[in-house]
Amino acid sequence: MPGETGEAVGLEPAAAGRGTRVLNLRRMTARRTDEAYRSSTPLELFFDLCFVAAVAQAASHLHHDLSGGHLGHAVGNYLWVFFAIWWAWANFTWFASAYDNDDDPYRLLTMVQIAGALALAAGVPRAFESGDYLVITLGYVILRLAMVMQWLRAARADPKRRTTALRYAVGYALVQAGWVARLAFDQPTYLYVGLALAVGELLVPIWAERAQVTPFHPEHITERFGLFTMIVLGEAVLAATIAVQTAADSRDGTDVDLLVLAGSGLLLVFSLWWLYFDRTTQRMLRSMPTTIIWGYGHYLVFASTAAIGAGLAVAVDALIGHAHVTHLQQGLAVGIPLAAWIATVWWLRVGPPLNGPAVAASPVAVVLVLTAAWTSAAVPLMAVITAALAAVKTWAVRRTD
Repeated sequence: MPGETGEAVGLEPAAAGRGTRVLNLRRMTARRTDEAYRSSTPLELFFDLCFVAAVAQAASHLHHDLSGGHLGHAVGNYLWVFFAIWWAWANFTWFASAYDNDDDPYRLLTMVQIAGALALAAGVPRAFESGDYLVITLGYVILRLAMVMQWLRAARADPKRRTTALRYAVGYALVQAGWVARLAFDQPTYLYVGLALAVGELLVPIWAERAQVTPFHPEHITERFGLFTMIVLGEAVLAATIAVQTAADSRDGTDVDLLVLAGSGLLLVFSLWWLYFDRTTQRMLRSMPTTIIWGYGHYLVFASTAAIGAGLAVAVDALIGHAHVTHLQQGLAVGIPLAAWIATVWWLRVGPPLNGPAVAASPVAVVLVLTAAWTSAAVPLMAVITAALAAVKTWAVRRTD
């Protein structure tokens, strides 16, 4: 088992004679799917925290572009940047659930991925400001090639799943070559090639898992995705808090409207947390097709969560006259990602066995949220709607327990 002290290799003759281990190297055999107490490791948590920089950069630039009225530019760049963040994080997470042996090469390759993630974060400003994706691409390729090396190690050590591991390695290596080649194209070819490569990225796991399913740990995966959701929620809170602080510093006295907006944002974030974590279900992790859907669906969960924080910051900017947006645009900046979040989380995390009025709660909430975007009190209304949805869900869950 990976949790055991594997056989040491690569010792220098003198060191071997003294019994000193030069390199902690273990076979990267598959971990058991029924391990007890399988929780996130310190390295995984460190990996998550380093990705926070990229999430924060993406959300911050989305906020500033939306406040400036550059809607199309903001959304297009944000979706591309967040795809790279989410996909790199998710690929590492699924791999670690199956093959984390915590030896020195594994740790070092993970740190290379972290370096790539930080390079990706450093390239976000250039991507938003001038459409220059060179730094993002280089960072992305660095962390993805390190992932290819991890899969090659797994292919060597796990004969039963060698075909699967090789498919991952070959598929991702080819796609990374495509991302580099994409830099040579101009628009609109640049965009079309990027869309094709994104589809290719998504198809690699589907193709690879057809050979032999990798042994991920359902409880571990659920925890990992939940932890990253909390991290992104924290970024949303931070973005909104900084915006409120800036607004408060620029105005004299107590501003009731600002207090209402701040309280509404807090209620909204609390409700999002409640909806996501009140009921942990692994019903979709019982077969590979639904597992793929569950994992891919979290792109919308993560991206929408960070976008809600950016939207709240836009609402604060609009309140103090620093945003070039209409009331409707201000409402939609929060309403669209919130509606997407509610619909996605309800499907992935809630769903059956809820019945009766609870089944219709999510689509009704989505309609009400989008309707509230047309009002002058969009954020407070959305917060109340989301809190009511959390109450309905809690009531329905308690009835089924």
